[in-house]
Amino acid sequence: MLLVRHRLTLTQIVAPVLGAAGNRVSISFKQDPPFYKIMQTTDSVTPVAPLSPPPHRYWLMKSEPSVYGLAHLERDGRTLWDGIRNYQARNYLRQMQVGDLAFFYHSNVQPPGIVGLMQIAAIGIPDPTQFDAASDYFDPKSTPGDPRWWTVEVAFVRAFDHLISLDRLRQTFTPETLAVTRRGNRLSVMPVDPEVAEQILALC
Repeated sequence: MLLVRHRLTLTQIVAPVLGAAGNRVSISFKQDPPFYKIMQTTDSVTPVAPLSPPPHRYWLMKSEPSVYGLAHLERDGRTLWDGIRNYQARNYLRQMQVGDLAFFYHSNVQPPGIVGLMQIAAIGIPDPTQFDAASDYFDPKSTPGDPRWWTVEVAFVRAFDHLISLDRLRQTFTPETLAVTRRGNRLSVMPVDPEVAEQILALC
């Protein structure tokens, strides 16, 4: 019988036992103190490699540089991406995972385009501006007990050497492959396919 302190992960505990002996293990949990108790038997099994973490996803997020631009994020390091009041954009925010990457897009400026990269640092945050009666984004139908609007916190990754303009994006991608190139598209948050994201990174 092998006793292991609980701060090790299950993968860290099981993989060496299987890898070394190729034997089946059964795991039970004992409380107070919290130990993993691993009982090894003689039944031979094929070792299984630990699962790899899912790859991060890519997004594109728009902001007006006169309100909050990439330079502000570089100065602050991290910020809450508040003020989203479109349900589809909100739903995309709720799909994000910590570690996802997002292209920072400067909108309502000439020329508009992608200026840098940021990372999703925290998720599942009720947007505080929905409860603030003095905010332009106040929602009187939303309550702390039942918030309508959720958001994420983003962290600065890097500024690109040059802006990738909307015109350049339209020359490179179709509306079907990159939604921001679709004329009349006002959505401020949208997913980007990994293959398209790699091509965007090659342009910067």
